[in-house]
Amino acid sequence: MAIKSVSIRIEEKMLEKLSFVADYEGRSVNSHILVLIRESIQAYEQKHGEIDGTINPAVNVKPSRKS
Repeated sequence: MAIKSVSIRIEEKMLEKLSFVADYEGRSVNSHILVLIRESIQAYEQKHGEIDGTINPAVNVKPSRKS
């Protein structure tokens, strides 16, 4: 399995809070983000079925900005 790197933009205050939660859980911020991603995927698959690895471009779009 290849490991990919992703960078994100995050507000400083949110990163501080995320760091606090990660530290509380005994994890690095990176490891905590991976846990959150895994939980999100698991919840999605429980609701919608297993993701087969192919992405439908019609649903892989950036959501519109909320007014």
